[in-house]
Amino acid sequence: MKKPKKETSEPDDPLVSKKRFFDVDHRVFWPSAVIIVFFIAVTLIVGAPMDRVFAMIQEGISHNAGWFFVLSVNFFLVFVLVMSITRYGNIRLGGRMAKPEFSTTAWFAMLFSAGMGIGILFWSVGEPILHYVTPPLGSGSTVRSAEVAMQTTFLHWGLHAWGIYALVGMSLAFFTFNKKLPLTISSVFFPLIGKRVHGGLGKSINVLAVVATLFGLATSLGLGVQQVSAGLEHLLGWEDNVTTQVILIGVITLAATASVVAGLSHGVKRLSQLNIIIGSFFLLFMLIVGPSLFILGSFVQNIGGYLDNFFALSFWTETYQQSDWQKGWTVFYWAWWISWSPFVGMFIARISRGRTLREFILGVLIVPTIITFLWLSAFGGSAIYLELNAIADISVAVSENVATSLYRLLEQFPLGYFTSIVGVVLVTSFFITSSDSGSLVIDSLTAGGKLDAPVAQRVFWAVTEGAVAAVLLIGGGLGALQTASIITGLPFALVLIIMAYSLLKGLREEHFKLMRYEIEKERKSYQEIISDVIKKREKKSKK
Repeated sequence: MKKPKKETSEPDDPLVSKKRFFDVDHRVFWPSAVIIVFFIAVTLIVGAPMDRVFAMIQEGISHNAGWFFVLSVNFFLVFVLVMSITRYGNIRLGGRMAKPEFSTTAWFAMLFSAGMGIGILFWSVGEPILHYVTPPLGSGSTVRSAEVAMQTTFLHWGLHAWGIYALVGMSLAFFTFNKKLPLTISSVFFPLIGKRVHGGLGKSINVLAVVATLFGLATSLGLGVQQVSAGLEHLLGWEDNVTTQVILIGVITLAATASVVAGLSHGVKRLSQLNIIIGSFFLLFMLIVGPSLFILGSFVQNIGGYLDNFFALSFWTETYQQSDWQKGWTVFYWAWWISWSPFVGMFIARISRGRTLREFILGVLIVPTIITFLWLSAFGGSAIYLELNAIADISVAVSENVATSLYRLLEQFPLGYFTSIVGVVLVTSFFITSSDSGSLVIDSLTAGGKLDAPVAQRVFWAVTEGAVAAVLLIGGGLGALQTASIITGLPFALVLIIMAYSLLKGLREEHFKLMRYEIEKERKSYQEIISDVIKKREKKSKK
């Protein structure tokens, strides 16, 4: 007698792939792969002249669309803040009974590692010093330029960046967990285009999201490997050049595949928590051995200056002075955050089930921003302190190679060699975390929104990310990295504006649905009360 087949206790989840090696949405995977391969091939074939091509493209977009980037990013921040204080803030991602999958501490660790990671390590010293020497307004190397430098750096790394991530993250989480749609960018537009999200238009949106994500991520990976290479030259005397950087990308990308194979709950989660632990000790060390009172005092004053000049900084477009400063800084940052937003937004959406929109928005905006500001005040503020008091000339080292700025700062304090080693380890760990997270996100986009696609597919995208970062470094270094972000950031800014409107429509429908549920619940409760009263009266009458 044959034994009956054992039934599974849980039904198959349509968002979890059952295939062994590859499970792709062909209308997203292949167009994305062709565009990326074409870009890599052209950059390698053309060679050095691509540096000039990248510079021309960046100049053209920044000059003509800088105002649009500034206006868009402010709109995104205002939109998410309004959502948090309205009735829609009570909507819970995943439904009324959903519970958070991760603890609050693990949640913050993962979203911070994905959102800022490598970039803040690369620019935390270099950017304030560069703004101090060459400020957007006024004379350089003065007390006033020091204040402007920190306020401008706060602008680039503060609420606006996280506002972009919050918009994409809550849109994806809402339509995936509440509306049961695939975890893809196109799903967010269901209220506007309906079933066409599964057709050609929806696939085109997802292809754009994949390309934008890959180039935004490659920018961060390229910055990270430049800093690792500079650190190894500083510590071991290894030659810091493109060849070394490409080799490092290959080695670190291979290391990242192990975490990719481990998945979200084991690999990425544990690495993110490790990043936070090492980063916390790193920050605490600087607070203790650095100019402690100056750091704490500047942290408070920097926040005050940032908030006091918030609107002037946020809407400044350098129109009257006709300079090129903003094109290389603010416009680049806004494009970078926008191009990186599908990656970070999708990642934090995946880890945010069970949280209300208000909790999600305020958590994503406030906590990472405060931590970022403290980090910038500790490292960037310490560098400016050394400059203001003529203790060390950090600006010279920064002008020669901005990737060495962190190590030049650390050598001015006790245990400089040891802390530089920790710095290299931390950058490498953030590199791996970003690569892992990006692989999971791009993998989901090209797999039709599946949350757990095959391991081989995730490894493929991890290797591709490293390859694009390496090619960008070969094709033009930092300028090529910036151009890649700006090119993909411009069209995706338009996508995000439409996304905000679509999300508003979806939230309105969800709110009405919840209101009907509450009314029906109250009606049933009222009927039960009346029924109980009638039964009691009948019992009394019988007696």
